[in-house]
Amino acid sequence: MTSKRRFNRWLPLFCAVSAVLAVLFLLPIFLVVKGGFWVDGHFTVSPLLSVFRNPVYAEGLGNSVLVATGTTSLCMLVALPLAWLSHKYDFAGKGFFSAIVLVPMILPPFVGAIGMQQLLGRYGVLNSAFGLSVDWLGEARYAGVIAIQALALYPIVYLNATAALANVDPAMDEAAANLGCPGWRRFFRVTLPLIVPGLFAGGTIVFIWSFTELGAPLMLGYTKCASVQVFDALKEIGSSPFPYALVFVVLSVSVALYAIGKFAFGRQSFAMQGKAAVTFKPTRLRGFAAAAAIAPFAAVTLVALLPHVGVVLTSLSRPGSWYGTVLPQVFTLENYAEALGHDMTVASIRNSLLFSSVAVVVNLALGVGVAFLVVRSKLRFAGVLDALSMIPLAVPGLVMAFGYLAISSWLSNLGFVRASAFWTGLFDVRVNPALFLVVAYAVRRLPYMVRSAAAGLQQTSEAFEEAAWNLGASPARTVRRVTLPLIMANLVAGLMLAFAFSMLEVSDSLMLAQQARFYPITKTIYELFQLLGTGKYLASALGVWAMMFLTVTIAGVSVLLGKKMGALFRV
Repeated sequence: MTSKRRFNRWLPLFCAVSAVLAVLFLLPIFLVVKGGFWVDGHFTVSPLLSVFRNPVYAEGLGNSVLVATGTTSLCMLVALPLAWLSHKYDFAGKGFFSAIVLVPMILPPFVGAIGMQQLLGRYGVLNSAFGLSVDWLGEARYAGVIAIQALALYPIVYLNATAALANVDPAMDEAAANLGCPGWRRFFRVTLPLIVPGLFAGGTIVFIWSFTELGAPLMLGYTKCASVQVFDALKEIGSSPFPYALVFVVLSVSVALYAIGKFAFGRQSFAMQGKAAVTFKPTRLRGFAAAAAIAPFAAVTLVALLPHVGVVLTSLSRPGSWYGTVLPQVFTLENYAEALGHDMTVASIRNSLLFSSVAVVVNLALGVGVAFLVVRSKLRFAGVLDALSMIPLAVPGLVMAFGYLAISSWLSNLGFVRASAFWTGLFDVRVNPALFLVVAYAVRRLPYMVRSAAAGLQQTSEAFEEAAWNLGASPARTVRRVTLPLIMANLVAGLMLAFAFSMLEVSDSLMLAQQARFYPITKTIYELFQLLGTGKYLASALGVWAMMFLTVTIAGVSVLLGKKMGALFRV
């Protein structure tokens, strides 16, 4: 096939996908920037300067940076030794313990905060066990937010570190050993510099995620951080440029970190992915040495599961029966039945299923389109689409959600929208947020779909498609009958992950859903938690249902993708 025919074949798809991504990704960002700098028809930087001049908001930004730094550092300290042990040694139960360290991914941090409060509150398990009366979370909310986020996010660093270590040519380590370099020095002088791009890829996601995490600080009452301040400023979105300026600062920090990582490590990220000169064989451990290798995995998993245990026990407790004791005094399953029978809960499950299902259809269409253009088309600007589709990993969900609120505010003020109940119901999130929730879910999870589809296409020979074209099949029929069946496992993995994380999306749900009848599951958990009496018990029961759902999903994805799962969590 000539280059001209190839160009003409892919150009319409390139134009269509580019237009959609520009509207979905760039328009909300543009409105955030415009809202912070364009006031009363004039450009001004006074709202931006006021963010830094206001001591409350300056403190919030500083606290968010400290939380993100602390969370990322703790994730590195936890994940890197585990990844190194898993790569370096082979021992009985390695597969099981390597998988179980990923279990914390099944619980969103803001749900884990419910369990953390039950464990570390003034009348929680720790104080009851040792006869203390210390409000651990009240005295150290900053440390609590870091701990709950790190315990949920360290698997992302672990997946990236494991993949990076697997790509290191063992000949490099052997050469250093032959020159007399001892083991630990080899790690710091040879191995660590080679895996820094992979570590930075995972660390960047963790930093951005924890910098803008909204759920955990809200649940723990840590209000002096940028994400909660943005959430509290939503009521001013149509009347003041200040919230836009605050969101712009959050956006700038996130994008700057992403750009630094790409500039510093982007060219090195695939440096060791060629065929290794020698095959690495992990050292087999037995007896006491094997037990010593297992111990860190078991310890980290045990600590990481404590919030999960707290949520499960709370969901099994009769309201009021777990107060000032180590364990609940009365166990019951009534919370599960009541959680699924509560009017707000039933509607939220239906809403999340509907919004997430439509979102993954959008994910599939856009993700496959971008993957084909990047892997198959060889168009000069296809790489721009790839970078554009990865924006949700660099731009926080908090910023995108605020951007969609800005779009809704702008559209709802148009004359034809205000004059029609249909258009108002479609574009005004205060009336019906369905459209923007679907778009937000699809945008947030598009990178998973693109990476899954691209991995499948890279593993599939292009010769099959060209043979079909030469036999007269149209491009659409070739994709439907040849390509898609060959990459179906990758597509199913991407769809499962996109669907599960859309069901449990936090920032978009909390910010966009403003009426109870449109609440998704995560917004319902938050609202139930605010209720006195049975609120936290019903919220915990709903959280356990969410954990079970995400557990099955991640297990299925790991079976389908194996070690390539780490690529889904890479910038």
